Amino acid sequence: MQARSDLAVTRVRHPLKFRLLQVTRVQPLTPHLIRVTLTGDDLDDFVSASFDDHIKVFFPAPGEDKPVVPVAGPNGPVFPEDQPRPVARDFTPRRHDRAARELDIEFAMHEAGPAATWAAQAKVGQFLGIGGPRGSLVIPTAFDWHLLIGDETALPAIARRLSELPAGARVAAVLEVADPSARIAFDTAAELHEVWCYRSDTSYRGDALLQAVRDTFLPDGAGYVWAAGEAASMRAVRYHLVTERGVDKAHIRAAAYWKQGAVAVHENLDD
Repeated sequence: MQARSDLAVTRVRHPLKFRLLQVTRVQPLTPHLIRVTLTGDDLDDFVSASFDDHIKVFFPAPGEDKPVVPVAGPNGPVFPEDQPRPVARDFTPRRHDRAARELDIEFAMHEAGPAATWAAQAKVGQFLGIGGPRGSLVIPTAFDWHLLIGDETALPAIARRLSELPAGARVAAVLEVADPSARIAFDTAAELHEVWCYRSDTSYRGDALLQAVRDTFLPDGAGYVWAAGEAASMRAVRYHLVTERGVDKAHIRAAAYWKQGAVAVHENLDD
C-alpha cells in the first residue's frame, strides 16, 4: 500500500536564538500546574512549529532576578567565561502570540527541583532566559486517529495538540496525574475521549497509566501515538504498543521528559 503523502512527518530546523524575557502573568491552573506568561521584543521572530517543541529555559541564580543568558556561537551556545552557568531545563512552548509578543510556559509541580522552586515563587517583573526551539517535528493532523499519553509534564504539549487538531479528528488522551485535583479542561474541536488515572489509587508510578493504555481501543486506519512522561513508564507504554498492539514504530513518538532519581532528562525513546 502506498503511503499517504498527507501523513508524512517532517522535520523543520530553526535558527538558534537566545532571548531574555520578562514575566507578565503568573496563573496557577491546578495545585500541580502553574502557567507563566513571558514577554519581550525578541519574541517577534519566535517560531514554534510543533506542539511538542522544546525550548531551553535558563533560571536566575538564587537571589537574582535575571539569569545569565548565552549567545549563539558557531557550535552552539556560548556562555560568559566570568560567570557560573545558569541552571537550565527543557519546556514546551504552550502558547505563543507573536502580535502580543507573549509566550506561555507551564510548570508541572510534580517533583522538587530548580524549575518547580522558581515557579512556586514566580512574580511579575522577574526574568527568564530561553533558547530555541532549534527544530520541530511536525506531525500531520490528518491521521485517522490520534492517541496522546502522558503525565503532568506532558499536559502542556497534549493541551496544545488538542487545541490544534481540527473538528472531527478522533483522539484519545490517556493521562496519569497525582490525584483528581490535577485534572485540567481541554479546549478542542476534536472528538476527544479522555481517560484519567491517578497515582493516589496505585502503589507504583506508571501502573495505572500502562493499564489504561492496554484498555484503550485502537481504531482501524492510520493512527499516530504520541507519549511523554517518566522514562521507565514511557518505555513500558511504547513496548506494549509496538509489541502487543502492533503499532508501527514510524507512527509512535515517545519521549522521556524526566526520569525518576535523575535530573535534567529529556530524550526520545526508540530502538
